[in-house]
Amino acid sequence: MGTPAFAVPSLKALIKNHEVVAVCTQPDRPAGRGNKLTPSPVKEVALSCDIPVLQPHTLKLEESREIRAQLKNYGADLFVVAAYGIILPKGVLNTPSLACINVHASLLPKYRGASPIHASLLNGDTTTGITIMHMDVGIDTGDIILQKSLEISPTERFSELHDRMAELGGETLLEAIDALEDGTALRIPQDDALSCHAPMLKKTDGEIDWSKPTKQIQDLVRALELWPNVYTTFNGQVTKIWGLESVAEDLGTIIPALDSTVAGTILCADSNKGLLIKTGDGVARVTELQAVGGKRMSTADYLRGRKVSSGVHLS
Repeated sequence: MGTPAFAVPSLKALIKNHEVVAVCTQPDRPAGRGNKLTPSPVKEVALSCDIPVLQPHTLKLEESREIRAQLKNYGADLFVVAAYGIILPKGVLNTPSLACINVHASLLPKYRGASPIHASLLNGDTTTGITIMHMDVGIDTGDIILQKSLEISPTERFSELHDRMAELGGETLLEAIDALEDGTALRIPQDDALSCHAPMLKKTDGEIDWSKPTKQIQDLVRALELWPNVYTTFNGQVTKIWGLESVAEDLGTIIPALDSTVAGTILCADSNKGLLIKTGDGVARVTELQAVGGKRMSTADYLRGRKVSSGVHLS
């Protein structure tokens, strides 16, 4: 049971090492400029391997009797869930004979919820990992079977970390299944007092608050590069920010009134020094951006074609 690209390595690992009798994934969604119905990455893999695919809109007991009957008839020993996106009620969780387990992209109980990889980057973490756990009716609250850690590079972006986490998810899943089969699997209760939530992201989460420390803004750019993108408002128009770094050099002689300047103010905009913006604790240099209707480009290229004046306040 899975939907996005994160779940693909786990499905491929299962196909290679076990018998996958069916795949559950979310219904096809409109995508692209033509809003053409597009299958999920998990569905594409399943169909390429001639595995039956189920696509219920819900698994709530009152609305999915036929699907639940199909799931029961498969006689599966195990249900494996990886970023499925649909809640499994107790009746479905109790269907497999061995267990219903989940591949989660954090070291639980940290970052329960829909966006654990984003959360680890947003919070500037240096370590994350994969948790394989027994599922229960709570959101990522089940007993832990196995965890594996992964170091996060200081400059790593979401797309890079996501792909490494997805591969680690498949590897850790196979180890956990081996332990379940031979009876050596651990069952470690989570400490709810240590838990925190990683909710689904909203478009507005990508708006830069320039009063924040530069490091937090950098982490925002790293975390939200694919969705919802990071943006600021310049001259009344939304401008996406794709790259941003902290300015380490002493700017006191160049910008004498730096300490009293309002956060979000453009301090400098030229091809030599770059696009410098006051933040809550210093100065950030924008290295890559994209104007409305324009292409993603380096700041140097952006400044060659546009007049940007210092003193303008971004919001």
